[in-house]
Amino acid sequence: MPSETNSIHRRPKRNQKTDHPIPPIDASQPLPHLPHEIIVDILSRLPVKSLLRFRSVSKSWLSSTSCPEFVKTHLGIASKSRDYIHHSLILSSTHPQFNVKSCSLNSLLSEELDNMVELDYPDKDPNHCMMIVGSCNGLVCIGTDWDSIFIWNPSTGQSKRLPSFGFSEESGGFTMRFGFGCGESDYDYKVVVIFSDDGSWGSCETRVEVYTLKTDSWKRIRDFAYGIPTDYTGKFANGSLHWLAPGKGSGYTRVIASLDLAKEMYGEVLLPNYDDLGYGLRLFVSRGCLGALCVYPETRADVWIRKEYGVRDSWTKLFTIPYRPVPWMNDLSTPLCISKNGEILMYFGQQLGLYSLENETFRKLLIPNFCPSLQLCTYVGSLVSPNSHHMVQRQHQKEKMKKALLSPRVGCRKFKVD
Repeated sequence: MPSETNSIHRRPKRNQKTDHPIPPIDASQPLPHLPHEIIVDILSRLPVKSLLRFRSVSKSWLSSTSCPEFVKTHLGIASKSRDYIHHSLILSSTHPQFNVKSCSLNSLLSEELDNMVELDYPDKDPNHCMMIVGSCNGLVCIGTDWDSIFIWNPSTGQSKRLPSFGFSEESGGFTMRFGFGCGESDYDYKVVVIFSDDGSWGSCETRVEVYTLKTDSWKRIRDFAYGIPTDYTGKFANGSLHWLAPGKGSGYTRVIASLDLAKEMYGEVLLPNYDDLGYGLRLFVSRGCLGALCVYPETRADVWIRKEYGVRDSWTKLFTIPYRPVPWMNDLSTPLCISKNGEILMYFGQQLGLYSLENETFRKLLIPNFCPSLQLCTYVGSLVSPNSHHMVQRQHQKEKMKKALLSPRVGCRKFKVD
């Protein structure tokens, strides 16, 4: 008579799509080998924090994720994410002391609200004011004190202190405006400072200094001839910085003055075709496009976007936000981002909120440790380093040379890469 055993028969797990049993994993067998190209493709879709950890897996992974081609590919994928899973909100605050905080943009839009994380920014001092100039390709330009400007990557912690631009507090009273971005043709990150004597509002000449990361130095360019910009920081889009300014004429006028960072040439962008020019107009950037918010007090706010840069009359009105007498809506800011579901993240003077285009309703976001901010902006998580510009520049030169060599018009020309 066969012996009986107290065995428990478990039903094997099955694939829900094919209903075939899933074979058990044998820990003694080596994992299947993946081609290097597939591994790199998978890594290029991961957040920066994960990539920084995975660099210690092997020398191959460290080398692959450190090369300029990978940094560029990762940045392109992260920037195009419609869910903003690689993006963060960064703000400077004075409560209880000067500090910088950040949180995931995706968590704000999905209302899975995390606490804001206090960041260790360069030259951190709770007694000194910290301003945010702007962001570009994951790099954030900040100023921590008089003539102390940094280009900083909050995702990796790398930073570069800029040399002094030659002005001091003893130089006399003057107003400063700033800008930060990257030239489209020369791939060079630049910081712009516009100086003007205090009280010289209107059509006055101003001094402009430009720092270029390629040369690690400041230089003076042609004066800004549009008066003192009303924007404290320029908005970067399509390779140019943009400021609202009084304009060259006399009386009350207004223009959008631009500075092409590669050519270092000024220009003007036509204003949106909105009514009542005397009302508030504010610039912003959404997914690389220049935008404008036109506020009609206690009436509405129109949101415009310039989809075709360089084309006249290319402003398009995206939507209108109706006025709502909500107590916590002290002031309506420009949109920080627009989700694929039609919700707009905005800053209302002292509070973050979401506006739904479908329901035309506002919702206040309750973030446990959120506090009023001096400046705020969004940035994308990237591996771009402020200290490896020459390596990136060399890679772009190689790409240009390769394209030129493949061109049928090249003939026997010789190319040199420094």
